[in-house]
Amino acid sequence: MSWLKGPKMAMVWAVVRIWLGVQWLQAGFGKVTGDFDASGMINGAIANARGEHPAVQGWYASFLQNFALPNIELFNVLVPWGELLVGLGLILGCLTVPALVAGAFMNLNFLLAGTVSTNPNLFTVAMVLLLVGSASYYWGADRYVMPFIKQRLYKNNIQTNHKKIAMGS
Repeated sequence: MSWLKGPKMAMVWAVVRIWLGVQWLQAGFGKVTGDFDASGMINGAIANARGEHPAVQGWYASFLQNFALPNIELFNVLVPWGELLVGLGLILGCLTVPALVAGAFMNLNFLLAGTVSTNPNLFTVAMVLLLVGSASYYWGADRYVMPFIKQRLYKNNIQTNHKKIAMGS
């Protein structure tokens, strides 16, 4: 299965990553430029936590009612900007892994809130891209950004360790 992670497949994964990014960018842009309010969706999810086979589990409805609704202003900022930034990160291939994880986390929460829509598809694509690893961002900014970040972190680690050694710790 190593061929899935090879440079020949990297172009395919780049197209898939960009497609996923466009989905997120479109979802976020409409919310950022519009008058987004998550309270309607959250109240709907809480209402769907009733009955014999609820679409929303009680523990998640409790989270929504006791944390999300009282902090709705925070969610009204996090959701649209999170979607927009995930989209930009995936389109550019910059900080791809954090963008994939954040996107998958949002998809999971939308699913837990009873909103099926395209969430299972987007979640699955994000998981596949995470599994193929660096092949998903070979054709993207991460190809250049990640070595720079790793070099800076490594350099700072060495300097910190030398200072500790010099101080006798």
